[in-house]
Amino acid sequence: MKQSVRDIEVSGQKVLVRTMLNVPIKNGVVGDKMRLEAAAATLKYLLEQNAALILISHHSHEGQSLAPVAPVLANILGHPVTFVADCLGEAASAAVASLQPGQVVMLENLRFHPEEEANDDAFARTLASYGQVFVQDDFTTCHREHASMVSVPKYLPAVAGFQVQKEVQTITDALENPKRPLIAVAGGAKISTKIPIVSFLLRKVDALFIGGAMANTFLAAQGVPIGKSLVEPDMLEQAKAILADAVTQGKSLLLPLDAIVTTNIEAPADIRTVAISAVGPDDIIADIGPLSVAQLDTILEPEGTVIWNGPVGIAEQTVFASGTAGVAEKIIGSGATSIIGGGDTADYVDNAGLASKFSFVSTGGGASLELMSGHTLPGVEALLDKQN
Repeated sequence: MKQSVRDIEVSGQKVLVRTMLNVPIKNGVVGDKMRLEAAAATLKYLLEQNAALILISHHSHEGQSLAPVAPVLANILGHPVTFVADCLGEAASAAVASLQPGQVVMLENLRFHPEEEANDDAFARTLASYGQVFVQDDFTTCHREHASMVSVPKYLPAVAGFQVQKEVQTITDALENPKRPLIAVAGGAKISTKIPIVSFLLRKVDALFIGGAMANTFLAAQGVPIGKSLVEPDMLEQAKAILADAVTQGKSLLLPLDAIVTTNIEAPADIRTVAISAVGPDDIIADIGPLSVAQLDTILEPEGTVIWNGPVGIAEQTVFASGTAGVAEKIIGSGATSIIGGGDTADYVDNAGLASKFSFVSTGGGASLELMSGHTLPGVEALLDKQN
């Protein structure tokens, strides 16, 4: 258990906060604000405690400035946010030096400097020199061994913010002490990126439902014809091993019974719903069908828990989103405790206006996958342990 922001004195202190500013920006306009709204709880608490805040973050798109985020975050906080166009140099140093309790500065994208991703110690020391306390509240990057994640905590008392604390506790509790039955729904395109999570979850859950293009590899491993659908031939043996493990462990592993197919993904044509056994040689599986979705009725229970990671079709194309929409409807309607992990799934439920209907929607894609694979997160491990 790690210390949280409530476990450390912050009043009158300069607090360096690694927060979630990596939000969609198009033509200088911020799109989805979910991460900013999630980050606000920690920032508002620190301001209520009369701390001075230095916000640092990254953006995943190369060359993208964080400048458009500052006014949006200021509006969410109801508090001025001063943007500084670098995270190093005279401007940053001057802004931090003059910062007073109750004020907020936001520094420019850390990844404008390669030292961040290289975990450069001198870069980390400079960042650490800005504050007296470090708060880690960017769960989205806690699986990265970057300077601001693992090296800054070497030089400052480092604690978790509310979002990091909530993410780790929610996902860990769901895996280690769930309300049963514990069900996992795994989707997405590639089994190669999901083998650790599928293998780990299989040991934890009572039933596992696999959809999306990932299911194609499992179907092919069983000798089921899948036409021209996306498949990973070099993953067939791993898929066979997981199927065998499910039998050995007495776990229910459900694969699609039917599919929505097309002969052209880019310009969808000849779209049909067919039984899995009827997928033709020129067909491409683009979504799961209604019989596949209906299987969830056999495993979901209101007193249980369900973890969902990965769309079960090409959900970004409306014509192939009905399976994913059906899965969302089944999970919500079941009344089970529901946890959404993985960036694509979180984006889907958020864009569909469904996020509030799930018990918890993780802000972290890769980080939540790592936790769900049974791994520790370097950005969390670097924080101070809670005192007994």
